[in-house]
Amino acid sequence: MTWYEYIDSYIAVLMLILGIVYGYVNPGKENRVAILMKALLIGVVLGVIFGLIAALVTEKSVIITTISGTIGTVVFIVVLAIFFIVGTVIGDWLEAKKKKPQQQQPQAEKK
Repeated sequence: MTWYEYIDSYIAVLMLILGIVYGYVNPGKENRVAILMKALLIGVVLGVIFGLIAALVTEKSVIITTISGTIGTVVFIVVLAIFFIVGTVIGDWLEAKKKKPQQQQPQAEKK
């Protein structure tokens, strides 16, 4: 087994890590539905482009190749977006854990 056979798993882990960093660095809660909708839109656009390229290269039916390319790309990008969203949830949780002890110290000083 070589490394490139697991490339989609590596990309999924990378998206999870990027989501954790994004959720931790950006203050407050992220709009996860908006992230998912953007991923869906990007998946459709890239799917149509990749499908048309595949249809031209393989000289198969343009409609069938474009539709199958679009569906495959949308599914792949939405799955990656879900990994990213799970990462933002973890990042927000880490951010809340970091802020919680800092908020308790000033209250103890006031007493």
